[in-house]
Amino acid sequence: MKVLVSRPFPGPAVDFLRERGYELTVLDDGRAQGVFKEKLAETDGVIAMLSDSLPATTLASCRNLKAIANYAVGYNNIDLQACTSAGIVVTNTPDVLTDATADIAMLLMLMVMRRAPEAMRFLADGKFTGWKPEFLLGRDLKSKTLGILGMGRIGKAVARRAESFGMKILYHTRSRAKADLPWPRVSFDGLLSESDVLSLHLPLTDSTRHLIGAVQLGKMKEGAVLVNTSRGPIVDEGALVEALRSEHLFGAGLDVFEEEPKVNPRLWQLPNVVLLPHIGSGTLETRSEMGTTAATSLHEALLGKHASNTVNPEVYSSEVWQSRQT
Repeated sequence: MKVLVSRPFPGPAVDFLRERGYELTVLDDGRAQGVFKEKLAETDGVIAMLSDSLPATTLASCRNLKAIANYAVGYNNIDLQACTSAGIVVTNTPDVLTDATADIAMLLMLMVMRRAPEAMRFLADGKFTGWKPEFLLGRDLKSKTLGILGMGRIGKAVARRAESFGMKILYHTRSRAKADLPWPRVSFDGLLSESDVLSLHLPLTDSTRHLIGAVQLGKMKEGAVLVNTSRGPIVDEGALVEALRSEHLFGAGLDVFEEEPKVNPRLWQLPNVVLLPHIGSGTLETRSEMGTTAATSLHEALLGKHASNTVNPEVYSSEVWQSRQT
């Protein structure tokens, strides 16, 4: 069977697939989306990136496609319903990037609270003339309240890290309070109004798009900080720019963007924002393990097994999938 790898990534995953007899095509990093679609139409399975758009119109031309292993936790780039209807198994890579992403959330908090980018620019511009008591004063994390919106694996990992800095933890989820958690669940509005730092850990869905807009930002504490390592469109960036420019918010740390890979040019003009190029899972160890997880799930799916980390398990009840196993 033919397997397409959307872009190169570190680790042994490609060798794992090649050793199992798959005919592999690994596309270059700089390839056009059209090349990806052309090769996808001929393949049985694909390891796709979050940046690869897989709508129903694209999937309709993929007559041989049996499985998509998304090299990410999120899968909002894929039309899941269309895949299920076509008997295509979709998997993701949960768990393996939890710690790396939680580390980036803490890095963003620290950089914003301690005004690290301003300090670096000040130093680079040759303006530093010596230590002064009131020079570039930031904020402590200790004794501040961290509000976590979306208490999944990554949210929990961030909470544990933040506790070691002496922060108080609150969280909000749509579901009821989780009995296994030591931190209090509060209402959405309560989380906005009580948090000194608000960290977002939500999937992108129709209901979470622009969940943090002008109204919600206005309900946040004067001088609060917003951190987003989940998905860019959860935040209305236009409203965020105004909240930062007016200094209603002390600052913001973003690893993701509303129109990624584009960055709102008004964000670059603000001194109180830290911008990173979606490096939440960006460690050699994590990216390698993501590849191994994706390749293993893809192999299982192409063997006709119920693959690990399947995000559309109802596909196994579809007539199309079942017909392929006979």
